[in-house]
Amino acid sequence: MKSLWEDGTELPRFGRLEGDLSPDVLVIGGGMAGLLTAYELTRRGADVAVIEAGRVCGGVTRGTTAKITSQHGLIYSRLEEQSGTDAARLYYEANEEALARYRSLAHGADCGFEERDAYVYSLMRRGELEREAETVRRIGGEAEVTDGGELPFPTAGAVRFPHQAQFHPLRFLRTLLPELRIYEDTEAVGISGGAVLTPRGRIRAGGTVIATHFPFPRLRGGYFLKLCQKRSYVSAFEGAPAVRGMYVSAEEGGISLRSAGNLLLVGGGSSRPGKADGGESALPAEFAARYFPSAREVYRWAAQDCMSLDGVPYIGRFSARTPDIFVATGFNKWGMTGSMAAALLLSDLVQGRPNRYEKLFSPSRTVLRPQLVANSVEAAADILTPAVPRCPHLGCALRLNAAERSWDCPCHGSRFGLDGSLLEGPATHGLKSVPTPPVT
Repeated sequence: MKSLWEDGTELPRFGRLEGDLSPDVLVIGGGMAGLLTAYELTRRGADVAVIEAGRVCGGVTRGTTAKITSQHGLIYSRLEEQSGTDAARLYYEANEEALARYRSLAHGADCGFEERDAYVYSLMRRGELEREAETVRRIGGEAEVTDGGELPFPTAGAVRFPHQAQFHPLRFLRTLLPELRIYEDTEAVGISGGAVLTPRGRIRAGGTVIATHFPFPRLRGGYFLKLCQKRSYVSAFEGAPAVRGMYVSAEEGGISLRSAGNLLLVGGGSSRPGKADGGESALPAEFAARYFPSAREVYRWAAQDCMSLDGVPYIGRFSARTPDIFVATGFNKWGMTGSMAAALLLSDLVQGRPNRYEKLFSPSRTVLRPQLVANSVEAAADILTPAVPRCPHLGCALRLNAAERSWDCPCHGSRFGLDGSLLEGPATHGLKSVPTPPVT
């Protein structure tokens, strides 16, 4: 599946790393989070190297809906309830600063940057919308409840955040790449003795940032328990009415909408890889057929996102025992704004500077959340399931995803082609052998 952003956008190629390297900072992962972190550190005078196992922007970044917004569902009332008003205010300010940084970098760039209002709508929960808007105003933000605006179906209303943005992510990154030192086809296969190991050498850096979507060290830091992955699906239609705003549902798995040029992007569906409800969602196409019957689908793709236990990304020191290793993960489907927030925070931490958002995003914060129990029970059950093939990450039994023609891991979201090739991490290599899938 090729996304809208990939079609017609050529990115430069970079050679693979041969031998050893000793930069000030090593960034592992060539997606939005890794590249923005490398860019910010380079601009501050650091000697930075980026390694990417495949091609830059070949993973989650190419599957985004490319909204840059501090509105992440109904997060502020929930965050205030679980962590307090100060935490909600800091989260808002971190994401608004990220939006401002995007606005500055996109100025004059050919990346389709457009200011748009963002809306989170609900079909029935008007009271929750009102509470969210009140919380945002109380922490210094701007929000109001509207009647749902341009949506072609009835709602209980929507919370509007003004002055948010959307863009073309690959064209944006293309303007930054010339300033970066990047090695493609260079996999990090382990960390030993303070060095990151690659197939053809060692990299010793003063600081290492792991921005690989799902952190690749298997057990260190407990991310296999603190994260789960979800897949969602996007289609782009021509011949459908344009919308001025960016819309997302407050209900799990609902429809999201935004325009991109003359196309309408419709997102929908939410499933765990390897679960019974997994597989390619027809929801965007069904939605368009119902409300825009003359529209024609011209692109279809999927995105896979890491979800944290409490709805806040993990950005900071990888673990208490690894002071020179940092991580950015768990963006909860809001990876564009989250990636910039991570780049700004990590650039300070790597260089030993204080940052007021460090505690909020710390990966070492409490894991005592209800989702931890669900993650643990599901992982244990799938590890004990007597079936083949098994995921090389932690040994969970893989399940056949007939719709997308893949073997999916229900524990941590790794995905493999029917030939055993690696499609999605956290596994770092493909399957040595796979059974012939049943004929359907």
